[in-house]
Amino acid sequence: MKSNNMKSKKWLKITGILLLVLLVGAGAYAYTVYNSLKTAVNTMHEPIKREQSEKRTEPVELVEKDPFSVLLLGVDTKSDKGRTDTIMVLTVNPNTNSAKILSIPRDTRTEIIGKGFDDKINHAHAFGGVEMAMDTVENFLDIPIDYYMKVNMEGFEDIVDAVGGVTVNNTLDFSYANVHFPIGEITLTGEEALPYVRMRKEDPNGDFGRNTRQRQVIQAVIKEGASLSSLTNFPEIFSAIGTNIKTNLTFDQMVDIQKNYKSAGNNIEQMEIKGKGTKIDGIYYLQIPQDEQLRVQNELKAQLELDQTTAQN
Repeated sequence: MKSNNMKSKKWLKITGILLLVLLVGAGAYAYTVYNSLKTAVNTMHEPIKREQSEKRTEPVELVEKDPFSVLLLGVDTKSDKGRTDTIMVLTVNPNTNSAKILSIPRDTRTEIIGKGFDDKINHAHAFGGVEMAMDTVENFLDIPIDYYMKVNMEGFEDIVDAVGGVTVNNTLDFSYANVHFPIGEITLTGEEALPYVRMRKEDPNGDFGRNTRQRQVIQAVIKEGASLSSLTNFPEIFSAIGTNIKTNLTFDQMVDIQKNYKSAGNNIEQMEIKGKGTKIDGIYYLQIPQDEQLRVQNELKAQLELDQTTAQN
């Protein structure tokens, strides 16, 4: 799959839609929007029972502009558990004004931390929630995972409808869940957006193709949500966001990110990790070679200003 900086940077700017009011200006209306946004973010806030990563010698200080990482999860259920069909890791470095986003294929075979056996990486969340998913991804990439953001993909329907629908440029003609998606610019309702981001098996790029469509819809949601016309509908938008997105980031931390890391959005690079499909006991997995895993680990460590390794752990 080809890199698409304009699309991948929208993952970094997902906090931007939550902090949209900061760009609105002064006045009683802005104050009303601000308080509605803060309420939505407080609803989103979901702390985790997880100690600071052993891969961190000191806590991240956002006010000091420390590089940080975020695990982005897309799940198809509102419950605490469930398999994560979308797994991405965002690393941001304000010192180099850059960010990198890595998509991890859901079938990647790795050790599930806390279970003691190898399995598909997307099973970690089903086994142990966000904490086990963070621990497993952290071990797989050998970098600290500082924050998480989990999006309920079923609830994406509510978010899309809240902004009045979205327009995307579809590059693959396909049908899924009794909906036909022709090539070209198409406008999607919330009900149509869900199958658009779910289809995988008919896509020649598999997970990578689905991830691209998910980023398309997220980009379109942010574009519509940031328009002035959407401000009249902000209660419904913020309600949909607060209900369907969970994160351990607080409102103040989001403000710090918007304030201190905004310029990193001008230089986003999408990363890929490559592997080979194989079947073990009749189950399909994506096996990542050690040298490929080490390459990705060291690239992310450099981004986070951590010591690199010369051999697989």
